[in-house]
Amino acid sequence: METSWFAKRPVSDIRPGDHGWLAHTGLEERDRVIGIFVGEGLETGEKVVYVSDRPAGRLPGLGGRPPDELDELARSGRLRVIPRRAACLDRSGGFEPAKMLDTLAREVGEAFGQGLRAVRLTTDHSRLLNEPGRPGLARMLGCEHRLGEAVSPSTMVKAICQVDRQACRPDELTALRDTHEVLVEVNPEFDDGVLKIVRTFDPVGLRVEGELDAARHAVFSDRLAQVSAGRGGVHLDFSRLGFIDLGCLNLLAHHAIALPRGQALVLDNLPPDVETVIELVGWHRLPGLARGRDRVPAEEGAAR
Repeated sequence: METSWFAKRPVSDIRPGDHGWLAHTGLEERDRVIGIFVGEGLETGEKVVYVSDRPAGRLPGLGGRPPDELDELARSGRLRVIPRRAACLDRSGGFEPAKMLDTLAREVGEAFGQGLRAVRLTTDHSRLLNEPGRPGLARMLGCEHRLGEAVSPSTMVKAICQVDRQACRPDELTALRDTHEVLVEVNPEFDDGVLKIVRTFDPVGLRVEGELDAARHAVFSDRLAQVSAGRGGVHLDFSRLGFIDLGCLNLLAHHAIALPRGQALVLDNLPPDVETVIELVGWHRLPGLARGRDRVPAEEGAAR
């Protein structure tokens, strides 16, 4: 079961006071969240603070910008790419939580003095958790709790802590996730208030919410074709699907037939009403479709 106190938000809905969590499965997922977070901040006149040892031109949301634009953003104080040693490491290279909080306070103070309306902070913990001499979990948890306490009451700060799911053990990932109240996911591929389609990354596919009726066949078919292109099996998470019509089942079967030989379109988390419709038609009449497992929704990251 999902833990009810987590707020799950698309990246464009992140608000001041949100201490967000993104556990990503790869660069595509990371870039589709953090790239939007960074890009929208710069486009709306906010300050972006990115703690990273990588140069600005290689970071999500910044990589496609001309060097002279990045230089101007840095000179104006609206973009700060801060190396880890300057932001959160002590003289010996060890992780220092208090220094991270000081960095945040300094950057927020400068933004306030410039009259900027918000500060977006993001940092990737993956390297910190995956390198020799890594800090103990208790030290990391303490830092995240204190960072959350600093961000939550703020009317200026929006923060996303990133981590590659492979950077630490599942139990450590869960413990770190639990220090955040907001789980961040990719923006929906489509959302008209009746049907919502969200890209998933582990497994690769789509999460489909609401109603799949005749008026929405075309948009669903288009998004399904996009995610299926050049891939093998694709998963559809139907845990939040309330209705599917017979025409859409036929559409699914056509997509499944077009997949590479031996691959299937896997339907996960079928609600009873939807499964009843499929069984009335008969699985044998829907070649290429496969019943998936009823999986416990993952919470380590918001966009699985």
